[in-house]
Formats: sequence, C-alpha cells, structure tokens
Amino acid sequence: MSQPGLPEQGPHRPDPQDPPGALDQAAQQNLIQEVGRVLLRSMPPAWSEVTVEYRAVGGHAELAAQLLAPNGTLIPLAVPDAVAGLFARLRHGMHEADRGTWISALYRLQRPSSYSVDFNGDHEPGWNRTPRPEEFAAELRTYPRAGANIPAWLARGAGIPDATGSATRTPALRTAEVFDSVDEDGRPQVDRPGIDDAELRGLVDYLDRAPVVLAARSYDTDQLDPAAPADVPLTFHTDGRWIWPGAVGYYLRKHGVPPDAALVDHIRGTGFQVPEVDEHDRELAVSVITGEEHR
Repeated sequence: MSQPGLPEQGPHRPDPQDPPGALDQAAQQNLIQEVGRVLLRSMPPAWSEVTVEYRAVGGHAELAAQLLAPNGTLIPLAVPDAVAGLFARLRHGMHEADRGTWISALYRLQRPSSYSVDFNGDHEPGWNRTPRPEEFAAELRTYPRAGANIPAWLARGAGIPDATGSATRTPALRTAEVFDSVDEDGRPQVDRPGIDDAELRGLVDYLDRAPVVLAARSYDTDQLDPAAPADVPLTFHTDGRWIWPGAVGYYLRKHGVPPDAALVDHIRGTGFQVPEVDEHDRELAVSVITGEEHR
C-alpha cells in the first residue's frame, strides 16, 4: 500500500497484550503511520529514502534498515528500538484466523514523508541469523494457519506432516563453501567479516565436533600452503541446519580464514553448542551433499 504522507496523529493504539488479530483496519493504519513518524524523527539532515525490513517467526525477530543518500549511496542505518516494537505489535494484531500473520514487512519512506509497506505471509525471508527449529513451531502455535495455508518451508521447520502425510522435521539445509572464489592465479579468495579471537576456539570446536556424515580415507592438499603435507580433511559435517566441509574448520584453525558469515551467526545463535542430530537429519544431509533424493 502507498500513502502520500504521514498525519501527525492517529486513532488510539491497542494494548500490546491484546489477543492475536485484535487490530482493526484503523488501528493497523495508525501503527503503520507511527513507524514512519518515528523514522522521520530519527533521520539525518540529508536523505532521500529509507528502507526497513522486519522479519519474524515465533520469538525470533530481525530488523534491517538502510538509507539512500541524495548522491545515490546506500548506507546501513540504525533505527530507534521503538520501530521493532511497532512492527511486532502490528504483526501480532494482523493475525487472521486460519491464515496466520505476515512473516516479513518491507517499509519504504521517501522524502519528505510519503511511504509504502508490503507484507509477506508466505515466502521465507532471507534471515541474517537462522531461527532455531522451535521458533517455527512456536509461530504456528501463536498464529495458527489452516493446513493449506502453511507454506512448505514453515511446515518443514515446524516438523508437521507434509501433503503426503510424512513428517518433514528439518528445515531446508544450507551449505557453506570453504572459499568465495579464486583469483586469476587460481588462489582462493574470501570477502567475509573477520573472527574475533575470543570466538575463534568456540567456532573451531563447533565446526569440528558436529557429526561427520561423509568422509574419504585420504586428505586434500592445503590450497593456501601447497608445500605442506596433505592434511585437509575430506569430510562433511552437519548440525541439522547447515552442512559444511571439514576444510572450513581446518582453514579457520590453521590460516584464520573466516567461515560463511551466515554460518558464523548461526553458530553464535546456538551458544557454540552443537545440537543433537538424529539419523533422519544425517541422512537428509547426505542426500543434499550427493544430490540424491531423500525419502
């Protein structure tokens, strides 16, 4: 929806303790406008547009914002904490029986005060940090949906039966690569945030201790030190949410090569504790690695 501007005041906002779906259209519109008013009060002197995306499932929530400067530069933006609270209230209040509520909202505010907002209730957003498995089930407990309205990614995460009646207990596995690319000389390259020394041991331990689901009997050559003995493990690990080659831990430990930033965020989210990975999840990981269909 798009609107030309933000009025200074709106109707009374409902109490955040109201049950899901308690907001009427007028109250929803007021909260949407309040997001814009809060953003306007926090804007620096020079700006053309600000974009805010709020993503949530269960108790997991993320907010990302960026500002478009007059010269066309995109700048990451820290917004007031109140913005996340307004989105959370709006999401709670917009629940519809049998349809649930939205999972992500994209809010655009253009100078001087025109705005638009798009709600997504079906497609999985691009998480900065992968939600814990229990958050998907919590989503459906708090904001129930009829079976036909539960998207496949949410069903997998919540561990509910799919259309064929078989339990799909694991969200789609993500795979981490060892390097991002190679240069023209064939040398591996990465462009990732560095790892703080305080987290290094915890990350290495996690990467190495997660269950090995595939392994070769030999070792590979170190691509950053080809003259060294071949001691790079030819293995694959999984924690039930991610899959990564054993080389990821090796290169972090020996050369300080940071893993995929999203994998690092995921590991931080676990408190550096490897979860239990059952046989179903291990078999699923093998099927992803080998490209074979898992049943």
